[in-house]
Amino acid sequence: MAKQVVSESARRRRRPTKQGAVLSEKLIVDTALRLLRHHGSAGLSVRRLGVALGADPSTLYRYFDGIDDLTLAIADELIGRSFHGWEPTGDWWRDLHSLGIRSHAAYLDHPQAAVLSASRVSGRTSEKAAVETILGILREAGFPDGAAVRLYRAFVDQMLAFAALDGAELALPDDVRESDRQLWRSSYAQLPAETHPHIAATAALLVDLSERSAYPDALELLLDGARALLHRLDSARGPTP
Repeated sequence: MAKQVVSESARRRRRPTKQGAVLSEKLIVDTALRLLRHHGSAGLSVRRLGVALGADPSTLYRYFDGIDDLTLAIADELIGRSFHGWEPTGDWWRDLHSLGIRSHAAYLDHPQAAVLSASRVSGRTSEKAAVETILGILREAGFPDGAAVRLYRAFVDQMLAFAALDGAELALPDDVRESDRQLWRSSYAQLPAETHPHIAATAALLVDLSERSAYPDALELLLDGARALLHRLDSARGPTP
């Protein structure tokens, strides 16, 4: 027999926690994000969440099946934050560019959560809305369904890959992250043109780019490639009668 789904109102704790809050999925997810920020993925446990919420840890199972289910909810929360306040302009390139930048930023606001959840499929409300929105932008731009699906996957996976990569860097201790960046200045920037002519010629640019994510550049390259593909498809279809 299938497990009966209990509504949010039925699951809600009737009495406030020790902190005076009433438990909800939203409160648990927000608390989990705070724990991830301060303690990393190793610090996310049912016991620690219970302490942070001022509730018996077993109460959390009224809302989530376990930490993995909570991880999926965290992934969906970050997707929802990416779309909060976003409005389409009708220009597919600009709309996808703004969505990509917003999504990348939303994940990097919580780098530990980005590393933990970027590779997951939540199947929840915000993710479904995001898939529908992005596919809609591409199909309405004139991409045939096969191309729209491939571009959707490339667009989303590129953003998530950079979110995980950049999130992992931000999650490093400050001294380790700075040490890595210093290597561009102390090692690569000092290489002689006689042995490494191409690095020497571009050393200043390499050092400058090491200070920021390459995602905005990669996103523009992807969207420019998509625009070139659309032009080729339009040319192959010929003029509209």
